[in-house]
Amino acid sequence: PDGAHDQRARHLPVDDSVLTWRNVPLTAAVSDTGGCGRRERAQVRSAAPMAHRVTLIPGDGTGPELTEATRRVLEATGVDFEWDVRQAGVDVMEEAGTPLPDETLASVKANGVALKGPITTPIGTGFRSVNVALRHELELYACLRPCKSYPGVRSRYEGVDVVVVRENTEDLYAGIEYEAGTETAERVIAMLNDLQVKQITPGSGISVKPISAAGSERIIRFAFEYARAHGRREVAGVTKANIMKFTDGLFLSVFREVAADYPDVASREVLVDALTMQLVQRPEEFDVLVLPNLYGDIISDLTAGLVGGLGVAPGANIGEHAAVFEATHGSAPKYKGQNKVNPTAMILSGKLMLEHLGERDAAQRLEAAVAAVIAEGSRVTYDLKPTRDDPTAVGTSEYADAIIEKLET
Repeated sequence: PDGAHDQRARHLPVDDSVLTWRNVPLTAAVSDTGGCGRRERAQVRSAAPMAHRVTLIPGDGTGPELTEATRRVLEATGVDFEWDVRQAGVDVMEEAGTPLPDETLASVKANGVALKGPITTPIGTGFRSVNVALRHELELYACLRPCKSYPGVRSRYEGVDVVVVRENTEDLYAGIEYEAGTETAERVIAMLNDLQVKQITPGSGISVKPISAAGSERIIRFAFEYARAHGRREVAGVTKANIMKFTDGLFLSVFREVAADYPDVASREVLVDALTMQLVQRPEEFDVLVLPNLYGDIISDLTAGLVGGLGVAPGANIGEHAAVFEATHGSAPKYKGQNKVNPTAMILSGKLMLEHLGERDAAQRLEAAVAAVIAEGSRVTYDLKPTRDDPTAVGTSEYADAIIEKLET
């Protein structure tokens, strides 16, 4: 998002005549705000914009259909792209021996931006999640999940506009676990029992919850920079600091320190259990939420449910040097090849990518076109109809056609 990660500019070619920032030629000076904010630039002349080189990962299951629809819609905005198509997921396992080939990862690292279709992750067995692997390998520490009401989408709520900012690298999802009954787990239990009065029962499974000051500051500052750049009114820091005083308590302490650096953005503190109730009762009262990893995972699905489900919930995972934009739902392999699945979440993820690339006008036009098609309700997929068996529902490709028509009028 704008204002949060200007380091991505280091990937851009710069010559002696034109200075670019977020792939967009600058025509006026930009003042320095410090921290993660904008950098000071000299005034330079305008020039024709370069095409944005983006890694395109179609995914598997219905992913290729959704990706193709999204690609066509993005190109209809008038923004120039150079697509670097790479593969990942179950469809490349046999040939590559891995769901995330080295050349795919190298492409994302080189280009700095990727648009990814859904990828199947077996539950309990099989390969490691490609999504998790990408976040780890690319150090994508910030998960951005906007959840917004669109008239025409079936929901119990109206006027919801919440942005969830989730820390991606720490907390109980750090992957530091010890299996119950193993020698290593018993050694960890014995060591901890020697250090504390409260005893852990032998035979327990152990998960470690690391939260650092540096990781907390990075994600909290990201949330405030996002709020400032997008004209949001408030950032809420979400923890369970009244119980977990040395982990969530640290996150809360850092939140208070960082909030003081942003007097133009209101802040508040809320406990995660209270937040779940308040979101169900009064979701319109919340704006930007910043949370540790586990809470962010849960709350982002809750907020998606408030606005109609994962089918209309975009997502982005952003780091210092790369960003991956993707729908937050699964690959729905049972619908593969049927031209049936709703591409809204992925198209809106493309809208987030446009913002990240500095194409704010195109992003706004794209969102307006999506909203208009949904509000009209005549050329939408089955899940956006009043009943799911409505015979007037259109397919993935036809829905994209309707959005493209709005963009071109």
